[in-house]
Amino acid sequence: MAARGGQGGRGGRSKGLRAAGLALAGALLLGCAAAGWAYWHLNGNIRSVDINGALGDDRPARPATVPSASPSASPVPTGALNILVLGSDSRGGEQNQALGGGDSGGARSDTAMVVHLDAGRTAATVVSIPRDTLVDRPSCPLPSGGTTREASGAMFNTAYELGGPVCAVKTVESLTGVRMDHYLEIDFSGFAGLVDALGGVTVTTDVDIDDDKSHLHLDAGTHHLDGTEALGLARTRYGLEGGSDLARIGLQQNLVKALLEQVSATDLLTDPARLYQVADALTGSLTTDTGLDSLGELTTLGRSIAGLAADDVRTVTMPVLPAPSDPNRVVADQPDAADLWRSLR
Repeated sequence: MAARGGQGGRGGRSKGLRAAGLALAGALLLGCAAAGWAYWHLNGNIRSVDINGALGDDRPARPATVPSASPSASPVPTGALNILVLGSDSRGGEQNQALGGGDSGGARSDTAMVVHLDAGRTAATVVSIPRDTLVDRPSCPLPSGGTTREASGAMFNTAYELGGPVCAVKTVESLTGVRMDHYLEIDFSGFAGLVDALGGVTVTTDVDIDDDKSHLHLDAGTHHLDGTEALGLARTRYGLEGGSDLARIGLQQNLVKALLEQVSATDLLTDPARLYQVADALTGSLTTDTGLDSLGELTTLGRSIAGLAADDVRTVTMPVLPAPSDPNRVVADQPDAADLWRSLR
C-alpha cells in the first residue's frame, strides 16, 4: 500500500509539473504574441516620405567619411549626422484641431531645427531656423506630379505648406548648403502626447506669459507642464514682448533641453508600460524619411545617442537681421550664417 501511495505521489507531482510547464509555455506564447503585436502596432504607426527618391542627386553632396579601424567594434552607428526636425502645425485630425491646429485646409512648419550630431554622437548642435526668414525657395517636386514655382523672398515656412516634407528639405539644403541625412516631423497631438507619456516636463521662464492664442498663462518662474501646456509654450509668441518669433525660439530651445532631462530622469527600460506609452505617442504622430521609417531604425538611432545629455547639446539660432523689405521678417545675416552652416558639414 505504501509503495502504491508513493507512486501515486510521484505521479501527482509529475502531473503538477506538466501543468506548470504548460502554463509557463502559454504565458511565454502570450507574452511573445503581445510583444509581436506591440512591435507591429508601433511600426505601423510611422508614416514616411521618400525624400531621397524625390530629390535625386540635385542636392548637397554627402560629406566624405573615414572608415573605422574596427567596423564591428560598435554595434550602433557613430558618424556625424544632420537631421531636419519639423514641428507641424497640422490642420488634420480632431486632436490636432482641439490643440489649436485650425481647420483641415493645410499645415505649416511652425518649428524648424537642424540637429547636427557630431562624429561619435557625444555632442550635438541644434540650430533653429526662424519661420519668418525670407529665403529663395527652390522649385520642388510634388507628390501628385509637377513642381512648385521658384520664389525669391518667400517666407521659409511656405516651403512645407506648398510642397510638404520634400520641399522643406530642399529649401533647407538650398539655404544652408548642408545635406540633410534624415527628416523627422511631429505634429501637435504627438508632441503633447509625448510630454504626457513622459510624465510632464519642468521648465523655467524668465518672463510672464499671457497668450490667449496658445492658451498659455504662466507667471515667471519654474513650472511642471503637462503636454497641452508644453505645446502652448512651444507655440507662444504673442504673449512675449513684441510678439517675436525669435523670443519663441528661445523658449523652444529651453523646452528641448528640458525634454532631454526628463527622458534621462525617466528610466523607461525598467517600466515597460511607460516605455510603450512613450513609443506609441511618438510613433503615432511621426513622419520620417524612408531611412527612419521602421521601429528598428528609430531604435538604432536612439541607441546611438543614448549617452547624450542635455549639457552635451548646444542650441543656437541661425544668425539673422531684419529684412530690408519688411521689418516684421528676417533674413540670414551673412557671413555669420554661412560660417555656422559650414561648421556642420
